[in-house]
Amino acid sequence: MHRRTALLTVVGPVLLALLAGSSAAATAAPPGRPDGGGLTSADRATLHRYAADTWRSFVALTDDATGLPADNMTGPVTAPVRSGYTSPTNIGGYLWSTVVARDTGVIRRAEALRRMSRTLTTLGHLDRHPASGMFYNWYDEHTGAKLTVWPPSGDPITPFLSSVDNGWLAAALMVVAGAEPRLRRQAQDLLRPMDFGFFYNPAPARDGVNAGFVRGGFWDSDPGGCSVVGNYRGSGPDVWYTCNSYDTTVTEARIALYLGIARAQIPPEAYYATWRTFPSTCDWSWQEQQPVGTTRTYLGVPVYEGAYRYRGMRLVPSWGGDMFESLMPDLFVPEASWGPRSWAVNHPLTVRAQIEHGLDDAKYGYWGFSPSSTPGGGYREYGVDAIGMNPDGYYSDAEKSPVDDGFGDCRPATVPTPTFGDGVVTPHASFLALPYAPRAAMDNLAAIKDHLGAYGDGGFYDAVAVRSGTVAKTYLSLDQAMVMGAIGNVLTGSLHQAFVTPDVEHRLRPLLARETFSAGMDG
Repeated sequence: MHRRTALLTVVGPVLLALLAGSSAAATAAPPGRPDGGGLTSADRATLHRYAADTWRSFVALTDDATGLPADNMTGPVTAPVRSGYTSPTNIGGYLWSTVVARDTGVIRRAEALRRMSRTLTTLGHLDRHPASGMFYNWYDEHTGAKLTVWPPSGDPITPFLSSVDNGWLAAALMVVAGAEPRLRRQAQDLLRPMDFGFFYNPAPARDGVNAGFVRGGFWDSDPGGCSVVGNYRGSGPDVWYTCNSYDTTVTEARIALYLGIARAQIPPEAYYATWRTFPSTCDWSWQEQQPVGTTRTYLGVPVYEGAYRYRGMRLVPSWGGDMFESLMPDLFVPEASWGPRSWAVNHPLTVRAQIEHGLDDAKYGYWGFSPSSTPGGGYREYGVDAIGMNPDGYYSDAEKSPVDDGFGDCRPATVPTPTFGDGVVTPHASFLALPYAPRAAMDNLAAIKDHLGAYGDGGFYDAVAVRSGTVAKTYLSLDQAMVMGAIGNVLTGSLHQAFVTPDVEHRLRPLLARETFSAGMDG
């Protein structure tokens, strides 16, 4: 599941006691709650400085006339070289980052209002799919034109509509509506036609499950290659759906599922239809490791509550073992607060696993693995291979060093003790970890900035290879938006407060509250 879409698939005291004695335990927040309270006044001042510098990159990324941010840029913020294209995710990230910049005092309220109003006005003129109300995936940030030719190469592209990218834009529109009363009607008018049910395949996900999956997206003309012709809403002409669906739980695409359920466009049972892990039988031995767990039933849906093991922990894995998939939806939906026996256990353990991988397992001296720019040029998924379901791995180093502990008696281990090379860390991963390991995150960011030099006039650069010291001197709108969103929630609660409406809480909170993951500590 490439994060740039399918274009290119009880806890508390007991667990705290089990955590004692670990190198990560001293820095991780108590499982069961997000905790920015481990931050000192000096830390908060540092975060404010990071936000101010990161905002400078957003100003440089954004076209003054349209209010649309480029996907990425190189060069100093005073002379940016922009990518020439933007996406719903990029636009959404700019909108919620503007709210954070305002709420943290980086910019004045008048500037925030002017910027968001300009962007919303441009959104109102963008070409979108009439029947679904969704936005296309690529536009020219300077003109707002829907792209049919890819700017970097000149190759033709078939316009695509992504479920997850539209999810981030819709989340941002909800934030604007909740944060700025003067723009509420304009934001709601843009949001109202967006129907996430158009992406939802109601066919049963598997035997005994009365709900389906969200597709990766669709094209409104034949793209060639693999696609499924259909129309789940029966509105407008048929479209060409992606062959892939988002069938796992710990993925960035749950933002689209959350929004569809919250807006009564997707049935709540679909939340439980996704796989926590795939089953533990030999038929599923292609996945990274053999999960452990038990089956529980919610709303009539049997859920295999599987978990992976890593360094004494049991956690529900993402596809790639990365921070983006695991923690970005938590910027909007307060998952740890609403899911005390699920996300409140899993999120701190995911962060701890990343810390222990970087410091103790691979011995990089740094941590924070998530899809990002490649220090040598390009873009790649990075993660902790051992805690991702993808058998081919999101690797943590430039060399793509694999881990294979086998699959019980079904598949022998081939690489149980790998040697790791030039680890690649991305700062946005540490920012996402702030609610769950504030001290560790702040120390890691300081080291990336001061020792590795991965910091420029627009804040942290996108990634750095820790042993060679090679820095990817690029700024990506999405990654900078994760930085701003995380800072906003820690310092002011900006995104959670603006996103959560009574309807959102009424429809989502019970789903998260009733579930018990198999995550925890061994022993």
